[in-house]
Amino acid sequence: MAHFVLICQDKPASLDLRMATREAHLAYAKASGCVRAGGPFLDADGQPIGSMLIIETESLSEAHSFAAHDPYALAGLFASVDVRPWRLALGGFL
Repeated sequence: MAHFVLICQDKPASLDLRMATREAHLAYAKASGCVRAGGPFLDADGQPIGSMLIIETESLSEAHSFAAHDPYALAGLFASVDVRPWRLALGGFL
């Protein structure tokens, strides 16, 4: 198993879409069993403008598949999604 970080940037002015899709996104993340940590990026007013997830999968292709099937991605919320291999060096929350 390997860890991957998903860095997702929302399209501009997409807060309504994010909120409409939020419950499906959270259910997907929880049901997947691969999410180790995650949460939204915030703007200066504290509003979500993207997401960061740390997931654990067998391969980079599985990480890309997880990202592609996220309800946020399927709804067209993201302007960009970057999937990167990642290794824990400090802390122990995973």
